[in-house]
Amino acid sequence: MCVNAAGEVHTTKQLRTRAYKLMADIGLRQVRLYDARASCFTYLANNGVPDHLLARWAGHTNVKTTKRWYVKPDVEDLRGAATTWGGLHSAQEGGV
Repeated sequence: MCVNAAGEVHTTKQLRTRAYKLMADIGLRQVRLYDARASCFTYLANNGVPDHLLARWAGHTNVKTTKRWYVKPDVEDLRGAATTWGGLHSAQEGGV
């Protein structure tokens, strides 16, 4: 929960507007805050932060929720999977 100087709770729209203004002011490409959140959790997960800590930080009671909606596979992990799939596919075409 974020509040202003008078102690009033900021709306989601107010937070989004301020975040987009900050992105523009510092020269960052505008990204949806949801996507920034997912990128942050993915980065942390790929760099060793335990799942239960990610879930707590996200405000989730279930680790699976965090993993399902926020943590995306690392590009290098996908590249390895694609290489494996390519090898399997080539072997099938060659009659092996």
